Amino acid sequence: MSLVELGRYPTRVDAELARLALGAGGIEAIILDAEANSFFGGGGLIWVRLMVLDEDLDDARELLAANP
Repeated sequence: MSLVELGRYPTRVDAELARLALGAGGIEAIILDAEANSFFGGGGLIWVRLMVLDEDLDDARELLAANP
């Protein structure tokens, strides 16, 4: 069981919306690099990463694709 990157987002808000959609679908996710992104003004200089367990990756991709 390890974490893999599901996606990168230009702001914490974008990443949080995706994380919440995953949570509503029963998939746990965590956000990395949100603080560094905020430090640099959230302009995409440092992207916010959304991480899921490797066994949830395919389901998470499908869920986000179905709910853009």
